[in-house]
Amino acid sequence: MPRFGAFSLHTVTALLVGAIGGSEAGTPDNVSSRLQVHVPQSLFKSDGYEHREALFGVPPYGGSIAQNVYYADSDLCDPTVDTRKGYPIRAKDDTGKMASWPTPYILMLDRGGCSFVQKVRNAQKSGAAGVLIADNTCLCSDADCVSANGEDVCQTAEPIMADDGSGSDISIPSFLMFKKDADSVKAELRANHPVQIEMTWALPSPDDRVEYDLWTVPSDLVSRDFQKNFKEVAVALGDRAYFTPHQYIYDGVKSHCQGADGENMCFNLCTNNGRYCATDPDNDLDHGISGADVVKESLRRICIWKHYGESDGIGKEWWDYIAEFLHRCDTPDYFANDDCIKDAFKHSKIDAGTIDRCMNDSGGLTADAPNAFLDLEMAAQTRRGVVVLPTAFVNTVALRSALTVSTVFSAICAGFLDGTDPQICAQCAKCSDELSCIKNKGKCNSAIKGDSSGKVSTRTFTVSLLAVVAAFGGIGYLHWKKTRDEMRDQVRGILAEYMPLEDGGDNPAGSSPMDFARRGGTAHLIS
Repeated sequence: MPRFGAFSLHTVTALLVGAIGGSEAGTPDNVSSRLQVHVPQSLFKSDGYEHREALFGVPPYGGSIAQNVYYADSDLCDPTVDTRKGYPIRAKDDTGKMASWPTPYILMLDRGGCSFVQKVRNAQKSGAAGVLIADNTCLCSDADCVSANGEDVCQTAEPIMADDGSGSDISIPSFLMFKKDADSVKAELRANHPVQIEMTWALPSPDDRVEYDLWTVPSDLVSRDFQKNFKEVAVALGDRAYFTPHQYIYDGVKSHCQGADGENMCFNLCTNNGRYCATDPDNDLDHGISGADVVKESLRRICIWKHYGESDGIGKEWWDYIAEFLHRCDTPDYFANDDCIKDAFKHSKIDAGTIDRCMNDSGGLTADAPNAFLDLEMAAQTRRGVVVLPTAFVNTVALRSALTVSTVFSAICAGFLDGTDPQICAQCAKCSDELSCIKNKGKCNSAIKGDSSGKVSTRTFTVSLLAVVAAFGGIGYLHWKKTRDEMRDQVRGILAEYMPLEDGGDNPAGSSPMDFARRGGTAHLIS
């Protein structure tokens, strides 16, 4: 594969990503949660407060966190968090220092100094149940905020609380609160007034069927485990949930990959003469997987879904193909290998001819012409405002945190209208190992999530009880054996001290009083 002159991989990738990012307007993180101040009443807003959601952490979908707020008076970039600082001021404890923030609590801290992930991680280590990051810059559209701060610096939009790539260990939710609103909350806290805030995550529940989508690309590493393991869940949910997989396609025309003379300016990152593009997975234009390979595999998966999943929303064969592809072909040498693809088709019971015809009939990938299916995908991703990959939606709401079987299954179960959730949700949604529960046809063999009473599963209780009984039994036996041996030694000592040791007298011939002890105490001393 030849190198392409002065154009570098970073140049063409920047064109793709920059054009897509610049074409989006509005709020790209699809805020669906609610932020409300309950105490003091003077800060209550009937519609709640505008905010941004973190794209990391684990929100309790269908639930809420309502706790007192403490202001750290810090940006919390230092991993050593002083929990005795901040506001409102607390009474001193036995050490003579101000008491720590009493758990559970929501911690407010300042924006700036480090990444959102680092701040929330430090807050999580301190014991916070949730985090509010107070913005430090006004929106340019908020004239009152700009004039009140007397600064010329402002921002046109609130930032996205994106994951910096290390947020997989974050388990608490977090919001970014707009500067004007955050300043009002901080003023109450600095005045040592109590503030109680509620963070709520409610999924739309329109009916007794949940619709969920996944936006990703074939080269995505983050969604691999999810795509390998979610088939069992999709099958268990049956027709109560409708799944739609989407492939993210970069618009080569908007990215200027299609030159004025029709030349493909982005080379092997695109198909259809620069119309449909993908970033290079291995960052090497000359070797390995190309962006065009990713686009081709994307179209293939779209066609597989249309023929093997669109009719029922379950797509057993689609999931099988994904698992087979990841197992057999997900390497630079085999990603675009036709024989490997055919092998994946064979093991997932998919007709290769049907899929090839679908790809060609939609417009193909080689001609200087549009492809109907890829155009539909690009239109859908623009309507939905997809920016971060991978992203899952449940009832049109973007899910936060890591893309896991547990997160998506819990969100789906929370999305049913009250009283209409399927039996598998009732059986497994609260199980700490949902996937094992689903594979066991609804039998939970692990602990129950969020069970504050300390209850455990029957299997765990039985095994633990047997282990305790066995341990006490062993200890009892050892104690009995030791006591018996000590008693035997005492009897021998008594006989040796008080009874004649020589033969004769009343003793039977050839016998000794010590014979009793030597026989192990099987005869009675008094007969």
